[in-house]
Amino acid sequence: MPINEALFAAMKATSYIKPNAGKSYKLQRVAEELIAKQAPANPKCRVKDAFAPMADGYAVPLRVFTPLVAYGAPLPEALEESSANGTPVASAISAILPAVLPKVLPKIPIKESTSSGNTDGISGNANTELPSVTPHGTILFFHGGGWTTGGINLYTQACAHMAVRLQRRVISVEYRLAPEYRFPTAVENCYEVARQLFAGELPISGVGGSVDVDHPQSAAPTAPTGGGDISATIPAPDPDSIVLFGDSAGGNLAAAVSLMARDRGEFMPRTQMLLYPVVGNDYNPETSPFESVRTNGTDYILTAQDMADYIDMYRSSVADLTNPYFAPLTAHDLSNQPRTLVLSAEYCPLRDEDEAYARRLQLVNDNVSCYRIHDGIHGYLLNTSAVGLVSTTYRIIEHFLDDTPLVPAPGTGTTANAPEGGDAWQDVLGTD
Repeated sequence: MPINEALFAAMKATSYIKPNAGKSYKLQRVAEELIAKQAPANPKCRVKDAFAPMADGYAVPLRVFTPLVAYGAPLPEALEESSANGTPVASAISAILPAVLPKVLPKIPIKESTSSGNTDGISGNANTELPSVTPHGTILFFHGGGWTTGGINLYTQACAHMAVRLQRRVISVEYRLAPEYRFPTAVENCYEVARQLFAGELPISGVGGSVDVDHPQSAAPTAPTGGGDISATIPAPDPDSIVLFGDSAGGNLAAAVSLMARDRGEFMPRTQMLLYPVVGNDYNPETSPFESVRTNGTDYILTAQDMADYIDMYRSSVADLTNPYFAPLTAHDLSNQPRTLVLSAEYCPLRDEDEAYARRLQLVNDNVSCYRIHDGIHGYLLNTSAVGLVSTTYRIIEHFLDDTPLVPAPGTGTTANAPEGGDAWQDVLGTD
């Protein structure tokens, strides 16, 4: 399906202007934190910070989002919602900021925001009575960013919207980033948080207090600071109600945690959702088995070279490339995996490997769904211009999780992506 010409020209220019990921990830982090500080809080969601202790003494920061009102319900007048509630920061802007950041950073005013800290996520009178909401379940969310960028601050607005839209508690995980912490640190962090959640051992720190959470790139702390009752725990949810969810590198981590859980036998996720996940290991256009690396690998912001850089920064050795916890598509055995939803993006270099992973899962599991989002580019979950794509994605997720009707709706993407009456998505596996 042809993409809007003006949008394509803008993406192509951005792809050529921005430096490759291997040269810009540090500036990218600065840019993302800068953008995160500008994001308004979502008053329909309560936000609390927590920490999960690792075996090496490190405390992985978490952010817990709890919906306060039913999706679509109005707030009391005392709690007026920000007009920017629906979608978070623009990934396209974030992608090019590292190229210009050194020149513009001193001139950018920084607005203090509570949305990236420990807050109730509500404005006005924090004691205002709100309707009672019982979350339908828990989403354990692993953020994207090529294992080197991203974080709970950047994804705070997206996770708040996710919690309200899906009426589920969302726990966002600030796993340690590469290249400071290479494979398997990130996946082991995510696995341990998941294990603690399933076991009812996930501790809460700083609830009701003020805890500042920075990117965990310095020496690992032995314990979080800021006070609070660190002996409290998040009660173990019904295992059937827990969903592993990740986008991009976070989708890779969700898939890897599911494989690791099956192999270790300590717990077993029942449901996973993978949004344009990284599941392969070869992004050289000359050797990759996937055509989307060649057709979508230069002009759509995330490039094939970016992916090669991310792989090099994440791996500890060449042997990692064939480790299924590093590249799930290399797994010889994909049996006994959770009920799975895979969402690919039409103009993403990872599109074909995502759909191949779904097909391989389907060969040995009868609980796999896969949809291609038309007009989608990699990272659209964090793009303010992608309101239609995000809405389409949530409609599919609601169908997958709650069995709501999924009726084809033309023209719901960012570019009225079906101008002649086509659908906003494609059912890749041909099943409902």
